[in-house]
Amino acid sequence: MRFSPKTVGVLAAIVTVAIWTSFIVIARATAHRSLTPLDISLLRFIGAALVLLPWGAWLVWRRARDSRPGRAPPSWLGLSPLGFRLTALIGLVGGVGYACLAYSGFYFAPAAHASVLLPGTLPLSTTLMAVLILKDRVTRVRAIGLGLIFLGDVMVGGASLLQAWTQAGSQVWKGDLLFLCASTCWAVYSVLVRKHALQAVSATIAISVFAFVTYVPVYSLLAYSGVIATRLASAPWSEIVFQMVFQGVGSVVISGITFTKMVQSFGPVRSTMITAVVPGLSALGAVIFLGEPLYWNLLAGLALVTLGIVFGVRMQAQRVAAIAPDLIAGDADSTRAKA
Repeated sequence: MRFSPKTVGVLAAIVTVAIWTSFIVIARATAHRSLTPLDISLLRFIGAALVLLPWGAWLVWRRARDSRPGRAPPSWLGLSPLGFRLTALIGLVGGVGYACLAYSGFYFAPAAHASVLLPGTLPLSTTLMAVLILKDRVTRVRAIGLGLIFLGDVMVGGASLLQAWTQAGSQVWKGDLLFLCASTCWAVYSVLVRKHALQAVSATIAISVFAFVTYVPVYSLLAYSGVIATRLASAPWSEIVFQMVFQGVGSVVISGITFTKMVQSFGPVRSTMITAVVPGLSALGAVIFLGEPLYWNLLAGLALVTLGIVFGVRMQAQRVAAIAPDLIAGDADSTRAKA
């Protein structure tokens, strides 16, 4: 059974939003348990590598076998299906940079702030990166949709952010800054996916290869020498295995592929507008699963974010549909003129 590209894009969006929402809720529940942020980053990369490194080696081997002699497609270390430069670029921002910054942010700031500052700021940061890298234009419709999303995010977390920043001696601002930097890293990655027309599997494998080859040995050396603290030796095996499976296989392998597929279907800006619903959904998930209180600003923020997504995506689609007949007619007239 084959699905249409539109159906594949919608399914990829649903899976991505579900995993990102679960990531925030689980981070809230496990933020102060056995492992350090860098420990979790290590388990994330190892869990993903167990699946993606063999996959990448097979993919590189198959492409080399099917190519003409002396014209093998670019690869790196026989593991990444992309060349070194592109592998390092997306691996640095979408792999090592994002994970280390995001998990370190939880050390200083509560997970509720991550709900706002990680996925909530993605539409804005991705729009900025698209303007800088792709020379994209911000249409009036998109600007209105982004404005509604921004207001929704402020409604969800603005009060808690303001309270934390005004407390004497608070270090929450460090976590907030780390979350914003992590969001920017992911925005750059999403724009690079579109710029270089990267396939979902190839891009996800490349990120995993770069993170495993660079982060794992550096982390091991620093932890062994005592430069950085680690709690892996004292952490229960159940938590280690869970983090490897969820953070590695779920957050990297599955959501990495579905997010890249979503970017291919909707573009980087519209994709991050879709994921902007994650702050409200993760906050609702915390109410349901963690017993956190449900405030009016949460409901208002979720409504604004949803309205911004619907307005921005649907109005843009209607605009494309409206000009499509003119484009087709223009092509037809041009063809007749040439004939």
